[in-house]
Amino acid sequence: MVSVGDDAPDFTAPLANGDVESITLSEELGGDPVVLAFFPAAFTGTCTTEMCTFRDQLANFEDVGATVYGVSIDTPFTLNEFRAQNDLNFGLVSDSNREIVDAYDVSMDFADLGVYNLAKRAVFVVDGGGTITYAWVSDDPGVEPDYDEVAAAAEDATSAEIGATTQDAQ
Repeated sequence: MVSVGDDAPDFTAPLANGDVESITLSEELGGDPVVLAFFPAAFTGTCTTEMCTFRDQLANFEDVGATVYGVSIDTPFTLNEFRAQNDLNFGLVSDSNREIVDAYDVSMDFADLGVYNLAKRAVFVVDGGGTITYAWVSDDPGVEPDYDEVAAAAEDATSAEIGATTQDAQ
């Protein structure tokens, strides 16, 4: 699994943002942090609660320049419906081919249900330079992240990037 201090694995995948576009992580970086919130499946209880909590707290991330993306194995069409039904105001990355889940090593199975290679509930903060500055991964799909901790990590990533830019300018 990727850890704090590692380079964030780059990816290009479909982005459900009301439309279906493409997102490449490295193109989203450039000074401001990105929060990647992995969740197992749209339209399930804890996943819906988690994404709605990010929606409700999005201003905390925007205030520090961070961009939030949800990431799941659902198709972009399913994710757009999930966004619409829950008034989500941030993009959802479709990893239906499981390349991102595998790259971040956050795969899990519900073998008793016959469902394999879903995303664990996990959150990574990637600073503007592409380094993982915060990592939280749960083996229990019913546990949500500490949203205040994630927001503080995004703010720290922004502050560190501002400090580095100031040092570069001197």
